[in-house]
Order: sequence, then C-alpha cells, then structure tokens
Amino acid sequence: MSKNRIREHALDFKKKIAFNKFTMNKNAQILIKERSNNGVLRLIMNDLVSKNSLSEEMMNLLLDEFKSASKDESIKVIVLAANGNVFSAGHNLKEITAARQNKDKGEKYFKNLFELCSALMQLIISVPQPVIAEVDGIATAAGCQLVASCDLAIATQESKFATPGVNIGLFCSTPMVALSRNVGRKDAMQMLLTGDLISAKKAKKIGLINDVIGKNELDEAVKDLSAKIASKSSMTIKTGKKAFYVQAEMDLSKAYAYTSKVMAENLLNEDAKEGIDAFINKRSPDWKDE
Repeated sequence: MSKNRIREHALDFKKKIAFNKFTMNKNAQILIKERSNNGVLRLIMNDLVSKNSLSEEMMNLLLDEFKSASKDESIKVIVLAANGNVFSAGHNLKEITAARQNKDKGEKYFKNLFELCSALMQLIISVPQPVIAEVDGIATAAGCQLVASCDLAIATQESKFATPGVNIGLFCSTPMVALSRNVGRKDAMQMLLTGDLISAKKAKKIGLINDVIGKNELDEAVKDLSAKIASKSSMTIKTGKKAFYVQAEMDLSKAYAYTSKVMAENLLNEDAKEGIDAFINKRSPDWKDE
C-alpha cells in the first residue's frame, strides 16, 4: 500500500470517530469512561479533591475497567487521562496516615495497598490493547509510575513528572520498577534520589514519554494516535504487544528464538495473509482480527 493510501485510510478512519460519554454507576464522580465507535476506550480520572490520587477506590475502579476491557474484543485502544491540572499525585497520603491507627500500625494495610497498586501496573502491561497516557498536568510518585507503565505517553508542555517520595521519608520503590524500565539508570536514580520535578521536554529526552504537545493540541494528537493504532489488525497488535514485553525480559538468544516462533505463528493467521495480499495488490486491508 502506498504512503498516500495509508494516510487516506487513517484519515477516513479518524473521521468516523464519535465518542459516547457515560458514567460509571455510583462511582461516576472519580472515574469517567468514554467509548468511541472506532474502538477507543478513554478512562478519565476525575477525583479533583485528592488530585486524582491512586486511592483504594480509584485503583479498584481502574483494575475493574482494565480487566473488563481485556476481555472486550471491540476495544482496540485504551487512553488513560485525567481532569484537572494534576494527572495523578500518587498514593492517597491521608488514607495511609489513617491506617497508622490500626493495631498493627498499618502494616497489613500498607502491604495490601502496594500489592493492589502493583497488580494495576502489571495489568496495564498485560492487557492486549495498547494503553496511552494522555497527560496534561503533574504526575508524581505512583502517578509517574502510572505514566511509565503505559505503552505510550503524550504530554503537554506544561506537564511535569517526579518521584518525590524521598522528600517525605518514603522512597519511591514501586514507582522505581516502572521508571527504571523506561529510562536510563542514571536518569532514574537522579529522579529517585532528588525527588525533583522534571519538565515534559526532559521526560521525552530520557524516554519517559513519547511526545510533547501544545495544550490545545493534546486531544487531537491523542485521537490521531489512537485512530491510527485502532485501524490496524487487533490480532496483530495483541501479538506484538505481548511479544514485546516477554522478549524484553530474555537474553538475546532466547529473545530471538521466542520471537522467531511468534512471527512464524503470526504468519499463519488470516490477517497476516490478508495484509500481505493487500500490500502486494496495492489495496486497503480488510481486517478480520483473526
């Protein structure tokens, strides 16, 4: 397929986008979701009072939505966004402080809290759909971890990122896992040891995010990216996303052995046959997602 045909196909796909907004039952006040007719699911954190903190309630809601989306083949892409000028301030420190009143001084609660958070971050990676973080504001601590856990991240010029736990005597150990898998060790350690905010420009430079966009252009940029990905074979995207994270944990020879098998099996799928035939015959592919 020529570049012009590909561009025209993506534009036609984009024109069909029409989001339907609906609330999430009793929890509509802190998490909103939108579905577009091209298979894009938007999850919008809306807890302005707590600066979109990853409270127990918020994390459980996000877990439920990601679990549900992972089983829904009509969803092609997931976008994670937030209302307000803070993408997410991380864990809810008021909840953490209240747990200190427990008989065990909060030990059991703290362990469960971080296990819950870790489950959410791993689920974002394991769902078959690509997850895009749409950031317009500050993302700190577990909020920065949330951005780092997404497959892609687009941020406005005004956005900032930090792992500031060291400033309050609580090292950002779990955010460190996602951070250190996205940026170089020296950059990760500087963020972790200083707790300093970094600009969106710096975040892009070190690999924490993909792109920096003007505030008024963010919505359109994320829609464009989502539409481009959603227009492709979801079977192929699912195969590629899983293989990417699996091979990243392997040594070189095992990674090549694994991905060679993945590609051979991929070629046996109908969409691979259709895609190659469409390319050879210079036509748009008709994906069956199988």
